[in-house]
Amino acid sequence: MIFASQTFLFGFLPLFFILYLAAGKFFGLRGKNTVLFFMSLIFYAWGEPVYIVLMIYSSVLDYVCGRMIYSADRQGKTGKKKAFLCVSMVGNLALLGVFKYLGFFTQTVNSVFHLSIPVFSLALPVGISFYTFQTMSYSLDVYRGTITPQKNFIYFGAYVAMFPQLIAGPVVRYSDIARELDCRTENLNGFASGARKLICGLAKKVLIANTMAAVADPLFENPASSLGVLGTWIAIIAYTFQIFFDFSGYSDMAIGMGRMMGFNYPENFNYPYISRSVTEFWRRWHITMSTFFRDYVYIPLGGSRCSVIKWLRNVFIVWFLTGLWHGAAWHYVAWGLYFGVLLVVEKFLLRKLLEKSHVISHIYAMLMIICGWVIFRCDSVSDALSFIGSMFGASGLYGNDTVPSPVLLQQSGVSTVFFVTLIFAVLFSAPIIPWLKNKLESSCTKLALRGAVYCTADFVLIVLLVLSSVQLALGSYNPFIYFDF
Repeated sequence: MIFASQTFLFGFLPLFFILYLAAGKFFGLRGKNTVLFFMSLIFYAWGEPVYIVLMIYSSVLDYVCGRMIYSADRQGKTGKKKAFLCVSMVGNLALLGVFKYLGFFTQTVNSVFHLSIPVFSLALPVGISFYTFQTMSYSLDVYRGTITPQKNFIYFGAYVAMFPQLIAGPVVRYSDIARELDCRTENLNGFASGARKLICGLAKKVLIANTMAAVADPLFENPASSLGVLGTWIAIIAYTFQIFFDFSGYSDMAIGMGRMMGFNYPENFNYPYISRSVTEFWRRWHITMSTFFRDYVYIPLGGSRCSVIKWLRNVFIVWFLTGLWHGAAWHYVAWGLYFGVLLVVEKFLLRKLLEKSHVISHIYAMLMIICGWVIFRCDSVSDALSFIGSMFGASGLYGNDTVPSPVLLQQSGVSTVFFVTLIFAVLFSAPIIPWLKNKLESSCTKLALRGAVYCTADFVLIVLLVLSSVQLALGSYNPFIYFDF
């Protein structure tokens, strides 16, 4: 089940809140967490019932290991404490390895050593990368002593399986919501604020990301040589906005639903396309993943407080793992290492140059980011290099195929609707909404006028909800990129 669907928005979600609030009224917080846990399991099992076993396994593993690590620490048994941490890490990484990477590594070994080892093709459990990250971070934080373990398994299970952030994040650590699992209250203001965030995320996903996807996906099905400069640039610009509004839209929906329940999930995006360097981009893009790798990989390796050689090692380990986390293919690894190289180059060569001109630095950053998305989107490194070559003239302006790229563009849905949506995509990639809000709040000194502004904003949100619902009802193109990660 995905958020941007009629089944979820008009079936699962209303039913969940009816049961959730009713359980809270009669059984208090225990009832709310129980409903949250079991309804989250139903949400996860909707498309793949068998894989619910893996989530329960991961939950039980880290619940037990967390308790045992804490107990060993209280008893001063360091060896036992480390042993249970290893059990947790191995158990989670083995789960991830078998279901996500076994086929990839088998194919790689076969290719390198010219072997014919059977390749087991297993369906990737939805959200496995996200919930294994969360459960591993829980065990690590208990080991470090930064949190105390949860005693109630239902509460812990609710944290692991929590449906708003289960499929695509944000990556919520136990420390982020530990207090709210044990003590939270909902109120009308919080519920309304969450609903607004939810609608904004839905509109970003359905009205912008899906429109971009309807152009990007068919264009990427063609060889880059047939697209030429014109076709490749339209394809990658569409994909650049598709992936941002797709992923940030889902994150906003997750944060909004969490807020409606009294949880405060961390923000996952902070207008990354206004960045003036790749370094700044990664402070703004998928923030919870970046901070996870920083806190659990980069800093334990030594971070930047070491020799240059070791720092380079740390950077490339982190970015190798970042690429591999996104997908079991070498082009994802290449994508991660590409950004690792850019971060190193910026640190040693480009930092002062980028500070001289905001315009040039922004153009540079967007060009590097867009080239990165080419590597991410193409099926192989060679395809990505061919695509980048076509972007810069290797196949001419309109491509070298018998069908010129303007015809392919028309066949792929490039229309007035696409270009109008693209304008909105560019506008809303910048912090225009916060800017307008601050302007209006500072200029609207009279209470009645401010109330009128808020009512107008809520009316706009209702219109966006209706438009998004109509699009879903019409069965418009509705892919979800991070569903595969």
